[in-house]
Amino acid sequence: MPTPTSASEPQPVDPALPEPTGRDQAFLRDIWYFAMPSADLAPGAMRPKTLLGEPIVFGRGDDGSVFGLRDICPHRGIPLSDGRFDRGEVECCYHGWRFAPDGRCTAIPSLTADQAMEIGRIRVRAYPTVDRHGGIWVYMPADPRSTAEPAVPPPSLPSVTDRAPGLVQRMTFPCHVDHAVIGLMDPAHGPFVHTSWWWRSRKSIHEKAKRFGPTELGFAMLRHQPSSNSAAYRLLGGVPTTEIRFQLPGLRVEDIEIGRHRVCGLTAVTPVDATTTEIHQMFFWTVPVLSLLKPVLQPFVRRFLAQDRDVVVRQQRGLRHGPALMLINDADVQAKWYFRLKKAYAAWRDDGTPFENPVRETTLRWRS
Repeated sequence: MPTPTSASEPQPVDPALPEPTGRDQAFLRDIWYFAMPSADLAPGAMRPKTLLGEPIVFGRGDDGSVFGLRDICPHRGIPLSDGRFDRGEVECCYHGWRFAPDGRCTAIPSLTADQAMEIGRIRVRAYPTVDRHGGIWVYMPADPRSTAEPAVPPPSLPSVTDRAPGLVQRMTFPCHVDHAVIGLMDPAHGPFVHTSWWWRSRKSIHEKAKRFGPTELGFAMLRHQPSSNSAAYRLLGGVPTTEIRFQLPGLRVEDIEIGRHRVCGLTAVTPVDATTTEIHQMFFWTVPVLSLLKPVLQPFVRRFLAQDRDVVVRQQRGLRHGPALMLINDADVQAKWYFRLKKAYAAWRDDGTPFENPVRETTLRWRS
């Protein structure tokens, strides 16, 4: 698999980005996706979501355990989320059929005592679901009939994410997940999209050189001191260092260390369907001053994310005409890696081709 070149070499372009095709619209399968923040699912509650075009109802038992079921009753097709979660089971609102968290049917009220029926053989598709790192994560298998263990474990994030997030933002981008992912990882758009007195301006553009290397199912901008034109980092005090990691299917983790303190920003990109993507941005910290500044930080974080959404909205006006698109070195190499990682992962899951991370340690240079 080709290795990205440095900026000192000739600057080839990729003539076009992959188009979403096939039944899954270029979504990765057999991998874990972020569904919602943990706090969104209270004990004894259910919450419907659409992920990768599939209806799923999530629930949490009184003991804190979580589950995910296909949000369609196999009897007459009504959403199970229109029913109720009672005594640890989901009850359909149409005929009272009940289902355990593992998807087994446990009751059909219309059956009489002499009507023998193995109701336990009736099942609703159940999705492996876990609660960790401040979120509900769901495994989306390629085979809807599969009961095999997940091919990969849930994401493992910095230990600071084991506490409740100090700040959470959610936003919907009207685009395919690929455009959301590469837009958020793009290192060159900052001075144009995020121009702000508290962040960056066009006058602050300068050349940057960052060291990158491979990580599990992704790559990382290796630990470094933040750029001098990133004023927001000064709020943390001291001399912060940061490592920014990307991991399939769409996770960006910025891990900041300031002496003995730590701040972690998690951006989770989850496809709703082929034209809609949900972004969750959560921040975890051990820096006491950030808790005090939360009322001030919240609108700034939302504005930052909204700037990314707004430029994607504008982008859709051009994309509807189906233009040929390109990626250049070095500013777009991370986007190239993303598509190569997706291709390698999909090949592994489709035909058993050994997964090989296409990323090699290298220095990328760009101006922003």
